[in-house]
Amino acid sequence: MKTRTEFDSIGSLEIPVDAYYGVQSLRAKNNFHITKKSMHYEFINSLAQIKKASAITNEHAGLLNYKIANVISIACDEIINGKFHDQFIVDAVQGGAGTSANMNANEVIANRAIELLGCTKGDYTVVHPNDHVNMAQSTNDVIPTAGKLTILKLIPNLLNELEELYSALILKSKEFDHIIKMGRTQLQDAVPMRLGQSFHAYAKVINRDITRIKEAIKEVEYVNMGGTAIGTAINTSPMYLHHIVENLSLITGISFKQADDLIDATQNLDCFVSVSNALKTCAVNLSKFSNDLRLLSSGPRTGLHEINLPAKQNGSSIMPGKVNPTQCESVTMVAVQIIANDTAVGMAASQGNFELNVFMPVCIYNFLQSVRLLSDVMISFNDHCAVGIKANREKMKHNLHNSLMLVTALNPYIGYDNAAKTSKKAYKENISLKEACVQLGFLTAEKFDEVFHPEEMA
Repeated sequence: MKTRTEFDSIGSLEIPVDAYYGVQSLRAKNNFHITKKSMHYEFINSLAQIKKASAITNEHAGLLNYKIANVISIACDEIINGKFHDQFIVDAVQGGAGTSANMNANEVIANRAIELLGCTKGDYTVVHPNDHVNMAQSTNDVIPTAGKLTILKLIPNLLNELEELYSALILKSKEFDHIIKMGRTQLQDAVPMRLGQSFHAYAKVINRDITRIKEAIKEVEYVNMGGTAIGTAINTSPMYLHHIVENLSLITGISFKQADDLIDATQNLDCFVSVSNALKTCAVNLSKFSNDLRLLSSGPRTGLHEINLPAKQNGSSIMPGKVNPTQCESVTMVAVQIIANDTAVGMAASQGNFELNVFMPVCIYNFLQSVRLLSDVMISFNDHCAVGIKANREKMKHNLHNSLMLVTALNPYIGYDNAAKTSKKAYKENISLKEACVQLGFLTAEKFDEVFHPEEMA
């Protein structure tokens, strides 16, 4: 394999002659074998968009000549369009606050720009990764901004899937609105309700999650671009400082705002914690909802079996005909992972010291995994479960009329204590509530029929 020799302040390394990455990227690849996963493709695109915005802004400021700014922009556009992603060789989690990821982007863009000018990759006298591609920037404003940009790209898809689930549940609430079932508290019979009411409640909590996430992501619209190393804007021009965020907004189509305190925005990651917590809350609600569906569909003969979930695959390698609620299970498993990821994001945000939080890479890695997992599981759940839920009306009717807690309707007529006696007698002697109430002398049969209407209790 043909190689070229590149140097950094540590020493020299041999780089494959055709590689667009350089010495600092390769050194980072050799140093970090943590997740064994590359950076998220949208995070790579975000880095390229930031580099393009910076090149344009520095050219407008008169600090970067047009020829170099132009080839940097072209190289960035190529990356944004999906080219050269295999040249981003740094592990998704790395030490150094993301310097390795930033330099990987700088080197790939520089070498492609060099190539576009007809020169040889690795000749950094033509286009330099630090002096040109990274001009007026620092890892410490680039990486947090790239993380925020990536979040704002990915969250809309998740919100769309949650909206789909909300709509499906609203439709089910209307479809099931006339069906009476037993409500349950502490897994015990409670009082009657409509199945449509259950599904409307599920829809409402999903709608709340949508609102919560939309509010939380407003915090990541504020970026610290222009702050460079610690937020003091060292090595930037006034033109760059005051226009980099505006140009980034034009390039991305996302309305970013420059943080009013760049030092604060450089050292604190609480906005990531807020959005991660909104995802965790959503995951908690989805898990509760999914577990309810699992219980309501349990059986089919020895469980509740009040609803039927779509049968999508065999549920056992040994028990013929068994069908399991696998879509609900997958939602709960994803929820468990998201709750764990949220803990990691919170811990990462708490570990920064003074003017920089160096744990940004693990914060971004866990958050982006949460977004991806939640989006993907929602697509699967919506397509393979939510829209196909059916009501088992006969089983709900049977459960309703066998429930002893319908006795609650008698409280206004015979009092709580006498209602409790009625329920206990009916249970002990395996007779109906009507028979028990009449035998105890609390109501006549005619009066019982007059006041006892389970359907009206919902």
